[in-house]
Amino acid sequence: MIVQIYEIQTPKEAEVMLGLGVDHIGSVVTSAEDWKDEQLRQTIRLVKQSGACSSLIPLTQDWELTKKIIDYYQPDIIHFCDGLNLAGKPGVENALELQTDIKNRYPELQVMRSIPVPPTGISDGDECLGLARFFESTSDWLLIDTLLVGFDDSAADQPVEGFIGITGQPCDWQIASRIVKSLNIPVILAGGLGPQNVAQAVSQVKPAGVDSCTGTNANNADGEPIRFKKDPEKVRRFVETARKV
Repeated sequence: MIVQIYEIQTPKEAEVMLGLGVDHIGSVVTSAEDWKDEQLRQTIRLVKQSGACSSLIPLTQDWELTKKIIDYYQPDIIHFCDGLNLAGKPGVENALELQTDIKNRYPELQVMRSIPVPPTGISDGDECLGLARFFESTSDWLLIDTLLVGFDDSAADQPVEGFIGITGQPCDWQIASRIVKSLNIPVILAGGLGPQNVAQAVSQVKPAGVDSCTGTNANNADGEPIRFKKDPEKVRRFVETARKV
């Protein structure tokens, strides 16, 4: 069972994650304006040298900038999590064209694509499965993550505008299981996973790996997760629990 932990931005944080046995260590380029971050580049370099896998999310819709980010950071995996079905955002055809270009330009680079899946009881899953199949041929990994949906069945505001992820809420695991069974590439399950529910998620969905961000973050005085600050004890329990199933 592959374990992926996100929002690791410094070499010190990466060393802690490596010591806890994390396989994929994920980082985020949070700004299109200040996209060069030497500390983040050192983090990715450390992960690669350790033998673990570095994964990088570029929070930008600028495809030329994305290529510059790849050249600068040189991660093992480039992870696209743009909201494919959010109003006003690039459509699936454009996203597929980008991935095809990236695969041709960087043959050694692995591509991960997030597939948005709503919480339980909102969708029959056919659209989600169709998206997953559409991107299978140009992806090395798919990651299933939660898409927030409003009461009118339209996409609600996401925590990061235009992108999916860090909702802290599980997606529909039945749909996730259908996607895992239908594809020939590895699928990682994300969305509200933490030490308390990862065993059930693995048993029900049977993914190749599990991903945690908010569910393994440290909490503030109000009990809310703190972005970009991990709780090593939560990560330890998450890793051990995921691998016991």
